[in-house]
Amino acid sequence: MSDRCFAAVLMLLSSGAAPALAQPPAPAVRVEGPARARLTAEERDAALAGVEEAVRTAYAFPEKRAAVLGRLGQSRKAGRYDVDSPALLAERITLDLKDASKDLHLYLLNEPARYAAAKAAPAGSRDDDAFMREWGLREHYGLTELRVLPGNVRLLRISGFHWTRDETGVAYDDALRFLKGGDAYIIDLRGNGGGHAAAVQYLVSHFLDEDTLLMTFHRADAPPAQSRTLAHVPAGRLMGKPLYVLIDRGVASAGEDFAYDVQQFKLGELIGARTAGAANNNGFVPVAPCFMLSVPEGYPVHAVSQTNWEGVGIAPDVEVPPAQALEVAQLRALKRLMAAPGVAPQQLAAYTWARTGLEARLQPVSVSPARMKSLAGRFGEVVATLREGALWLVRGKRPEARLVPLTAEGLFAVEGNDHLRVRLTGKAAELFWEGEPEPLVFTRS
Repeated sequence: MSDRCFAAVLMLLSSGAAPALAQPPAPAVRVEGPARARLTAEERDAALAGVEEAVRTAYAFPEKRAAVLGRLGQSRKAGRYDVDSPALLAERITLDLKDASKDLHLYLLNEPARYAAAKAAPAGSRDDDAFMREWGLREHYGLTELRVLPGNVRLLRISGFHWTRDETGVAYDDALRFLKGGDAYIIDLRGNGGGHAAAVQYLVSHFLDEDTLLMTFHRADAPPAQSRTLAHVPAGRLMGKPLYVLIDRGVASAGEDFAYDVQQFKLGELIGARTAGAANNNGFVPVAPCFMLSVPEGYPVHAVSQTNWEGVGIAPDVEVPPAQALEVAQLRALKRLMAAPGVAPQQLAAYTWARTGLEARLQPVSVSPARMKSLAGRFGEVVATLREGALWLVRGKRPEARLVPLTAEGLFAVEGNDHLRVRLTGKAAELFWEGEPEPLVFTRS
C-alpha cells in the first residue's frame, strides 16, 4: 500500500477542544500555490531543517527522537537527499522517518496547495479548514456507495472519514436512514485511510447508547480529552440487527478507530484482513516551500481495552482475502437471518434465494461438457443451447442469456437477471421467479 494511505491519523487541537483526526492527503483543489518542479539546494536544506525542528520539539515520543534525527542526519551526509524533486525528497524523508520511528503517522507530504492554504489561513483557525471542506464536498464526505444487496442486506461504503461542521452530519443522517431499512448491515471500510474523529463519533453513536465513553486522548501539553457517544442522532439508533464491517491492510487511523469500536464493544463482526496499525494522534506542520509534515502529538486509549492498535493493527473476527470479504459478510448475514426465530416464510425464501447465489459465487460449481449436452434442448418456448462451453437460454424473441451453474443438480442463474433462475433436468426446463411460490415448467419437445 502507498505511504499516503496512512495519512489519516488522530489529532488533538492545540486549543484543547475535542480531539479530531487529521485528514489523509487530498487531491489538489483550487488554492493558490503552484506546484514546484524543482527545489534549490537552499530550499531543500531549509525543508530538512524544518522537519528536524518539528521532530525535536513536537514529536510526542521523546524516546524515539534521537533515532529519527540520527537517521535524517546520516541520510543527509550520505547525499540521499541531494535531489531537486520535491516529490522524491518527500518520499525519501518519509521512508527514513517511518523506518527510524516505526510510526506510520510520521511522514512528509509534497502538497503545495495545502501548504499555501495553511500559510494563508486566518489566525486562530485550523490551517486547512477551507481546503478540507472543499475536498470533503467533492468526496461526499467519504460516503461513496449505498446498495441494497439480495435479502435486503444494506451496504454502506465509507472511503474516508471526512468531517465539516454543520454539513457532514446531514449526509450521514441520509446514509444511515437508508442503512436502517435493511435486515442486516454491512459497512465497507476497505482502503479507508482515516479522517476526522467527529465522523467516527457520529457514526458509532448510532450503534451504542448515549454518553458511552469511547476514547481518552493523551498528549503532553494538554489534559486528557474524552470522546463519548452523542445523545441525539436524527436517524435513530441502529442497534439490534446484524452488523458486519469489512477491513483490510488499507484501513488506518480513523478507519481503525471505528473497526476497533465494533470489535471492543462487540457490535458486530470484522471480516477481511488485519488493519494497518496506525493509532497515534497527529497534527500537520507546514514546511517551506511546499510540504506538510505529519507529527504525532499523543495517543488514544480505548475505554474497553485500555490500550489501542498502534503497531499491531486490528485482527478480523473472520479472516478471508479482502476481495472476498463482501460476499463472506453477505453469506454470514443471510445464515444468521435465516436462523432467527420467527422469520416469515417470505423473508426466508428471499434469504434462501440470495444465499444460493452467494455460495455459488464463493465456491463456483463446475458442470461437465457431457452433462451440459444432456441438459440442452428445446422445451416448448424455451431453448437451452450449448455453445462455447456454456449453456445459453432463449425465450421467444428475448435476447439469449448465458446460464451460470448454481448447483450440481442443474440449477442455473440467468446472467443479467438476478430475479430469474432455471433448473434443467433433461426432461424439462423449470423457470423460477424470485418471490413466486411455483416455477413455470416446460417439458422437452
